[in-house]
Amino acid sequence: MQSQSALAQLLAKGQVVVVNMPLEAMVCEQYALSSSPDYPIAAITAEADGLAVGDAYWLRAAPVHLALQRDCFSLSEPIPLQLAHEHAALMLTKLNAHFNQDGLSFLQGNSDAWYLKSAQSPQIKTTLPSVVVGKNIHQFLPQGVSSSSWLAVLNEVQMLLHEHPANVAREAKGEAAVNSVWLSGGGVMPSVKTLPNDTSTLMANSIFYQGLAKWAGLTCLALPHQLEAVLQKPQQQVRLELLATHDLDESWFSSLLAALKNHKIKQLTLNLGFYDKCLVVNLKPMDLYKFWRSARPVMDYLQ
Repeated sequence: MQSQSALAQLLAKGQVVVVNMPLEAMVCEQYALSSSPDYPIAAITAEADGLAVGDAYWLRAAPVHLALQRDCFSLSEPIPLQLAHEHAALMLTKLNAHFNQDGLSFLQGNSDAWYLKSAQSPQIKTTLPSVVVGKNIHQFLPQGVSSSSWLAVLNEVQMLLHEHPANVAREAKGEAAVNSVWLSGGGVMPSVKTLPNDTSTLMANSIFYQGLAKWAGLTCLALPHQLEAVLQKPQQQVRLELLATHDLDESWFSSLLAALKNHKIKQLTLNLGFYDKCLVVNLKPMDLYKFWRSARPVMDYLQ
């Protein structure tokens, strides 16, 4: 990213803190969710994704491609892989035909996200995929009392997906095969907890943030295409989920910088996820007058 991008200017003028946890984990902490041993992302998300959560234990089961390296497998982006609806249905049908007898069910939500429902707690700890991307997956596989059983489950999943007709069709089109699932965010549905003094409105398109808002009793609206649509209706606090796109700087960060300059925003906090780390940036309009702080490449802050 160029050093004079709007984001680089915001970083230069603001107070920047590096947090050693992935963005999803940090957001869960902000919503007063704890990991025991996982953050219960799957159950909260599945509830908003049109699934009957009940008292079961839920895990996200993202369809992924494990790439063979010289001496290991690494987790490839994107996560999850995007599948044609008919391909996803065929794969899930095959997985369920094999695993339903063990009390495991693979389900797809309205957002097309995959989940694994277990009648019993699996007694494992998982790792969020953003931590694992591009790395040797070995140390990030499920850990805990029942880890060996769940490694066996994953091995069976991989065998069932190997040369699956849907994967053959994907590879014929030059698309990566779905050769595994990545389990994360396990837990049961936590008790609803109203955040004290939180009257914020959340604007987001992803089912993760929509699920958090529903669980916390906050208003959740679709993310508008431009910041101006947000500023037209001033509110005390608005949380925006900015999706990672190639024009993010032009479409959002430039507008946020301009709104700060014009005092349309009184306080701006940016939570920026970079795989296993986050940058938390706090700014007020007066911070933009710190002329002695020059912009530098964004990745410099993570070193």
